[in-house]
Amino acid sequence: MDWLGLAGQRALVAGAGGIGAEAALGLAAAGATVVAADIDQTALRDLEQRANAAGTGLKTVLADLSTAAGCRDAVERADALLNGLDIFVHAVGVNDRRPILDTPDELWERILAINLDSAFWTGKAAGALMRSAGRGRIVYLSSVAGLLGHADHGPYAASKGGINQLCRVMAREWAPHGITVNAVAPGYTETDLTRQYLDKPGVRAGLTALVPTGRLGTVADLAGPILFLCSAQSTFVTGQILYVDGGRTLV
Repeated sequence: MDWLGLAGQRALVAGAGGIGAEAALGLAAAGATVVAADIDQTALRDLEQRANAAGTGLKTVLADLSTAAGCRDAVERADALLNGLDIFVHAVGVNDRRPILDTPDELWERILAINLDSAFWTGKAAGALMRSAGRGRIVYLSSVAGLLGHADHGPYAASKGGINQLCRVMAREWAPHGITVNAVAPGYTETDLTRQYLDKPGVRAGLTALVPTGRLGTVADLAGPILFLCSAQSTFVTGQILYVDGGRTLV
């Protein structure tokens, strides 16, 4: 994977499970030095074990990314461990599927804090470091829910739509400083976040029927697009939302 130009790059991945874990492992395999941040100590330990088994290794920081102070602290600790920051991947997200009228205030606030507030706070901190260095790559995990009107996705869809616009504004402001900001928007994907929902009777088959490729996505399907947007091959790509959805947004 030398053509990606990721060898020696210093990367922080926020989110140690699912897509975040796959992105961290992919970056490490491509030669980047990686720090992963998460509030889940078990997820961090599992990710370290997987990286060590692959012969790459990575470092981890325990962090609460639902607060501004926690986000800034995570970026600062990663910067200290890496001695600089070239790449930041935000792969933090939660969902709770229920109708708008059944969504309590505290659930709205929790989902927006974890999904969108953390994207702003971590991205701002990472962007400040990259602006000083005159270069950088930022990649957010969005969702097809940020574009489509899925029922029972009010807070989650709002957070992902917000990430899309945050990505565009950051890209516009930081382009003169050598920083690209993009988002990858998965379609229906098998992750820890979706597994319980997909296991309900008829759900997996119903969602698969909506995907032109005839299958749900996997975390491995997301790693390549994320690595591309982190790489030297994406220098002239910024402010884009890349839908990795098996064609779901076509129908």
